[in-house]
Order: sequence, then C-alpha cells, then structure tokens
Amino acid sequence: MLETPLFGITLTLVTYLLAQKLYRRVGKVWANPVLVSIVSIILLLQLFDLEYRDYARGGDVLVFLLGPSVVALAIPLYQRREEIWKRKKPIMVGVFAGSLASIISACGLAWAFGGSREVILSLAPKSVTTPIAISIVEKIGGIAPLTAALVVLTGCIGAVCGPEFCKRIGITSPVATGLAVGTSAHGIGTARMLEVDRLSGAVAGLAIGLNGLMTTFLLPLLIAIAGNW
Repeated sequence: MLETPLFGITLTLVTYLLAQKLYRRVGKVWANPVLVSIVSIILLLQLFDLEYRDYARGGDVLVFLLGPSVVALAIPLYQRREEIWKRKKPIMVGVFAGSLASIISACGLAWAFGGSREVILSLAPKSVTTPIAISIVEKIGGIAPLTAALVVLTGCIGAVCGPEFCKRIGITSPVATGLAVGTSAHGIGTARMLEVDRLSGAVAGLAIGLNGLMTTFLLPLLIAIAGNW
C-alpha cells in the first residue's frame, strides 16, 4: 500500500476528517483543520519512520483537485454578486495594493537576510493559491516545492490570525476583512472567512482569483525593474 498513491490520499483524508471533528468540538482558531492535519501527518511520518516520497505519491491527485476546489468558490461569489459589484473599485484597488505589498515584503525580507535568487523568487507568490503559485515560480526560476510549502504556511497563518488581527486594528467591514484575508491567505483563509461571514467569504474568493492574475502580471514586471538596478 505504501507504494501506491492510495496511501497518501487515505492518510490525508482520514487525518483531515479527524481534524475537522476536533475543530468542531473545540471551536478554536488554533485548531484549524488544515494546520492540524499538516502537523499530524508530519508527526505520523516521523513516528513510524515513513518516507515522505511514499506519502507524496498521492500528492499529484490532491494537487489536481485544488483547481476545481478554487472554481467552486464562485458559488458564494455568484450569490453575493450585486453587493460585490457595488464595491468593484475599492476591491480592485485593495487587491492590487495587497498583491504588490505581498511581493515586495516577501522578496525584500528574503533579500535582507541574504537569501539566494532562487529563494527570493520562491517567496514572491506566497500569497497566491497553490496551482497558480507553482505555475508562476516554475517560469521565473524559483523552487516549486519551497513555494508550495510557503503558500500553505501563509494560508494557515492567515486563516488563524487574519480575522482576529483585522478586528484588533479596527476593521469591522466584512468586505474589507474578506478582501484582506483572501488576498493574503488564498484558499485556506477564504475557507475560514466562509465560516465567519458569507459576504466576507465571497469577497475572499474573488480576491484569490484577482490576486493570482495581478501577481502573474506584476511579478515579471518587478523582476525586470529589479534587474535594471
């Protein structure tokens, strides 16, 4: 069984279902199912001395399903389309600012700490949903596995801390909160926002797609500008 994709898929699904039960029981943001699943699987692989490559054989199947799962976010977006359309200009400006800030801050920190070019480029699309982020980083010369890990980490942190952070700094608008979390924490953050408020979740789902498009166009332009310095 370890030599087939079934092992990785089964372990992932069982772990996630158990993590969901834990989340529903305790109701705490730190018990986010994705975060708990990641930590649990790492511990299980270490505890039973299992090779990551045996677990990862099912990864391609799960990564393929990320695309349809993102498309499914169009349902709450369609349901709230009239409310969102009224705010189209601030939403576009907000996603643009968030996308630009995400790229510059990630790359700037990596550069300041002496990261290599490959590492810096791998960090650039960290706030974009995984399928788009991997496609981007493969074309600009980054390290795809590193990017995938950073995307998931960013999403988990955003889902756990994002809504509470917005409250702490005085942001009460569901549209603004959804926009901030969706732009910075992609699908994992959006799933969290759908639990908090349907309008916030719908805006966050829109922010995923817009941020992916803007990052796709902005990143090559910023790389070209940086190369001329």
